[in-house]
Amino acid sequence: MRIIFTVLLCALLSSCQLTPSDSPKYLTVLHTNDNHGRFWHNEKGEYGMAARKTLIDRLRSEAQQQGHAVLLLSGGDINTGIPESDLQFAEPDFKGMSLLGYDAMAIGNHEFDNPLAVLDKQQTWANFPLLSANILHEKDNSHAYQPYAIVKKSDLTIALIGLTTIDTAKIASPEYLGDLVFAEPAEILPTVVESIKAQHAVDVVIAVTHMGHYHDAKFGINAPGDVTLARRLAPNTIDMIIGGHSQEPVCVDAQGNEDTQFAPGKACTPDQQNGVWIMQAHEWGKYVGKAQFKIENGVKSLLSYELIPVNLKGSDGEYVNDYIQPDPKLAEFLKPYQTFGEQKLKGSVGYVDNYLDGKRSTVRFKQSKLATLIIKAQMESVDADFGLISGGGIRHSIEAGNVSYKDILKVHPFKNRITVMNWKGSELYDYLNTVARFPPDSGAYMQYHGLSFDFIDGKLSNVLINNKPLDKNANYRMSINSYNAAGGDGYPNLTSLAGFEPTSATDAQVLKEYLKKHSPIRVGLL
Repeated sequence: MRIIFTVLLCALLSSCQLTPSDSPKYLTVLHTNDNHGRFWHNEKGEYGMAARKTLIDRLRSEAQQQGHAVLLLSGGDINTGIPESDLQFAEPDFKGMSLLGYDAMAIGNHEFDNPLAVLDKQQTWANFPLLSANILHEKDNSHAYQPYAIVKKSDLTIALIGLTTIDTAKIASPEYLGDLVFAEPAEILPTVVESIKAQHAVDVVIAVTHMGHYHDAKFGINAPGDVTLARRLAPNTIDMIIGGHSQEPVCVDAQGNEDTQFAPGKACTPDQQNGVWIMQAHEWGKYVGKAQFKIENGVKSLLSYELIPVNLKGSDGEYVNDYIQPDPKLAEFLKPYQTFGEQKLKGSVGYVDNYLDGKRSTVRFKQSKLATLIIKAQMESVDADFGLISGGGIRHSIEAGNVSYKDILKVHPFKNRITVMNWKGSELYDYLNTVARFPPDSGAYMQYHGLSFDFIDGKLSNVLINNKPLDKNANYRMSINSYNAAGGDGYPNLTSLAGFEPTSATDAQVLKEYLKKHSPIRVGLL
């Protein structure tokens, strides 16, 4: 009789928990982002997908033994950065991720560095979905790519929703975007979540994003990122954001400010905004993020978080953690891709006598000797009077000494073609009055050669072409790459103007030929 009474009482009291489904559940989320072609370890033996697999296999096994459901997610940007990968359209990277067991990834802006047919092919190489809910076809606002995925892990049903930075519309090559438009994520996400919850009983909702994390929503000239998104959402719309794009370890201090003391091997506390945890694992597979959650009565509690280094070395040249032995089967699978790339890239094409700085903190902030070399090569290839490019198109430095084609492709991974714009002086003045406005700390920041000017209080003056004052009635020939000419980085679109001339030569090809012809390059004379 006592047993019957207890059962009846429990049926009436919501606080009584009899079934396994009412007991706490546990979830481990593993994540990376901004791979940028790093399927192979670097020259120092750091990171690489084979070592990542060893680590992830161990973390997954440990979590499952603890009764956790396990997810592996990527914040996107698999493409562009390492020539061995770029030459093969990131085939080794996507196939390597498939063997690592990724559950989903956000589509990043660099997934549009090639024609759309390449992205379609990459989806066939991946045995996991490439997600974005806010990339739409302009003609009918239909989803251009899979917007979300529902995955079941152990006794959890999880919704994964992809989101892509709206900056893609200006920083991707316009010629590769077709009819795609990028909707505001904070406007489209609630509708998608509502639709999911109407169809599925989900335990966890995760936004897998490529939007960037900007502390305290200070996104500057960038499109709003993960913090702004979290703050704009109604409570309980999503539970966490697994992000990418800004390529940082998202770690905060006790006051929620950026943890400037974080370094490989140190503790990391992820950001939390409006009840949403925000996580990002720097870049290149340098870390695997590991978040452990307890889910009870609908409440998700973060139990622990780590950014685990993947064979990173400290300033002393030693590994900051114990060395992770690369997975032999994955290393064997990836080796032919690495060998193919090396064979294509080996050999010297020229010589520079000093370091040419292509760091982001240089080319997006001030005039660079490397940019001067690049522009001189482009000007010579089309017999231009002067030339310019956006600093964000320079992706790597060149070390002093012999320069290989691989070194050049690190600088120029995008396959932009060289173009010419023939200007009348008065039209050129109007154009310069626009592009001179792009501020430092932006990819659009203008690098130039054969040109000088003053730009003070929003006014352009003292424009010189090859040290001679701009004549508004004269004609001038300007070199510019196809990306900026087509409107990339917010530059005016020149392609429909009468004076525009395209060529088939790429930026990497003309820099290679310039180095062959003019080496040794004396950096001090640039």
